[in-house]
Amino acid sequence: MEELADYYPYGKLSFADPIKKFKDYIISNRDKKILRELAKRKSEIAELPIHKEKIKFWKNLNSLKEVRPLVWVNEIPWHEMNVDDELTLKTGTEFSKFLETRLRRTIYQWEHMRVDMVVEPTIPCYLVVNDTGFGILEQVKISKTDEISDIYSREFRPQIEKEEDIEKIKNPKVSFDKKATDEMFESMLDIFDGILKVEKKGIPGFWFAPWDELVRWWEPEKVLADLILKPNLVHKTMERLTNAYLSGLNQYENLNLLALNNCNYRIGSGGLGYTDEIPKKCYSPDNIKTSDLWGCAAAQIFSDVSPKMHDEFALQYELKWLKRFGLSYYGCCEPLDKKIELLRKIPNLRKISMSPWANLGLGASNIGKDYVFSYKPSPSIFTGNLWDSESVKDNFTKNLKKIKNCTVEILMKDISTVNYKPERLWEWAKMAIEVVERL
Repeated sequence: MEELADYYPYGKLSFADPIKKFKDYIISNRDKKILRELAKRKSEIAELPIHKEKIKFWKNLNSLKEVRPLVWVNEIPWHEMNVDDELTLKTGTEFSKFLETRLRRTIYQWEHMRVDMVVEPTIPCYLVVNDTGFGILEQVKISKTDEISDIYSREFRPQIEKEEDIEKIKNPKVSFDKKATDEMFESMLDIFDGILKVEKKGIPGFWFAPWDELVRWWEPEKVLADLILKPNLVHKTMERLTNAYLSGLNQYENLNLLALNNCNYRIGSGGLGYTDEIPKKCYSPDNIKTSDLWGCAAAQIFSDVSPKMHDEFALQYELKWLKRFGLSYYGCCEPLDKKIELLRKIPNLRKISMSPWANLGLGASNIGKDYVFSYKPSPSIFTGNLWDSESVKDNFTKNLKKIKNCTVEILMKDISTVNYKPERLWEWAKMAIEVVERL
């Protein structure tokens, strides 16, 4: 699956994360040969007729039509997955390694844990965008348990403690680097000509989670206490940050830097965005608007916050963002089983995240068939010294029966580790698709 997840570990692009710009886009003949061979393998996979069937499945799911639960794997600990050098990079430059990584991961995932992934005979060349972010860089102490992993714990230093500190939050300034984009595009055309179609693409949506930003600037425990102790400060900060997000969004739209995401692209923390419901027939492909896209939002730190406070301190601000989009996805790791009635305020809401901490039965009862039930099994099953495949299968089957009357997508994600045993994830993927097809 080649998308913005290949640029960032979690595939959630915020305004502080411009598209990566490389020093140069020159590719040696040796590296070009390696990349073309990998591209040929991807093209062979993409030509298989199963992908048209899977696209139809995703479209039916996203339109709330009858379809079996769809399964997808994402947020993989790639540093633990290499077997028989399938992920070992052989090219030399930063840019060629970037392209090689994307191709090798797509091929690897198809070979070992394809579930309901889709592979198309294309490779995206995203526009190079400069984005100044919000003016605050997190000040953090990092603790690692695995030096080669990009997953680690962080201890944040508070930067917003009084009203004057709100002024630290700036509107992002967005600009398009045409020169770098054209250089990358021409290089990719030269590499993949006749094998994969190189698609120059804008930015297909953003991860809108202002509370993900605030907890890094405020400190998690303190900001939750300040919902009660300093509510006015929290509201003023959220108002300022939301306006900064909207300012950035307006710039992306006005500069014509957006791309459709009703395609082989992850929506929010969920599955693929294939749908015929957006964009509307009247849209202009040369001037894509936010109303042509899926939007998403989440307030992960609000796991134990009441629906009333969730509405007051999160949703009222998130609505200003979500109402701009054609369809919406809500949630990530926060349990939302008790907040479905609150989320019905969101216009064009289509998918709701059901995290490992949600009560599946309650969530299923409250969601019914009104929205896609975006089920997130716990990745903790991969971490222990023992792997009991039968127990994993039994528990998975039992949980699916709790949500059998819903329209379901299943996302195995947030996989911090597989205990350096990648075959566990392979086995889970094989088991999951067998169970959903049988049920």
